[in-house]
Amino acid sequence: MRENKEISALLRLIDDPDNEVFDTVSEKILHYGRSIIPNLEDLWEHTSDQDVQERIEQLIHRVHFQDLQQEFLEWSKSKHPEILRGAILVAKYQFPDLNIPSILSQFDQIRRNVWLELNNYLTPLEQVNVFNSILYNYYKLQGHELTEREPKYFFINQVLESKQGNSYSLGVLYLSLCELLDIPIFAVEIPRQFIFAYIDTLYHFYNPDNEGIQQIQFFIDPLNGVVYTQKDVDTYLKKINATDRPNYFTPLLSKRVIYKMLEELCLCYRYKREDQKAEEIQQLMNIIVTDSIH
Repeated sequence: MRENKEISALLRLIDDPDNEVFDTVSEKILHYGRSIIPNLEDLWEHTSDQDVQERIEQLIHRVHFQDLQQEFLEWSKSKHPEILRGAILVAKYQFPDLNIPSILSQFDQIRRNVWLELNNYLTPLEQVNVFNSILYNYYKLQGHELTEREPKYFFINQVLESKQGNSYSLGVLYLSLCELLDIPIFAVEIPRQFIFAYIDTLYHFYNPDNEGIQQIQFFIDPLNGVVYTQKDVDTYLKKINATDRPNYFTPLLSKRVIYKMLEELCLCYRYKREDQKAEEIQQLMNIIVTDSIH
């Protein structure tokens, strides 16, 4: 952004020792949005005072976060929020200058590789075996438990670069592929777990116009592609004394998946005592809390 007199005056006041003055200056700078970031970066490069540099970094972060909040709001309000787009927004929290075209290109390459191996004659289990073979054998994606409490495993760009993630980042990749390839795999609300269900819709042979009956064929762990039976899941639910059984098998909407992803990321930051980051993630969670989240 070209500097005008007001911008020049604001930038000169960033080093004002009076916090009230700095707060006022900050609010006015935020009003300019992303277009003022080059001016702030230029000022940072020509400033030797470390305290002033920290203030500039704080302002740049606030500008990026303000934009991210707006993007989350628009995504949440869209008619069909795409789960991959939601994951990209999560990554933009840590990487505001994310190369989104590169992510989409890498994702599309994976999609093509899966699509080439699929055909209409595969059984549900064979379809999943194709997915698993390409993701975990060919691309060698490696899953890390959520208990490791590592924020880096939540960001989709780092999953594509390092081939390492957790059940949410790997899971979002898995679900996005299923969505594009019309594979009926959905996340379900199993307590303390993030797993998928392959849900077939069965139609009556003599009356195909009637609504189909949805039936779960099996479950999948996105961390490693392991397949579980209904009996396996029932045994787990019994073990943890889960009582709300019918709701555990309802497919989750994209917004709910991203909300849960942010929730776990927030816990990671709290575990690492990065409270400001945890509070900001909570703000993003609050944006997508709506009546239709479940």
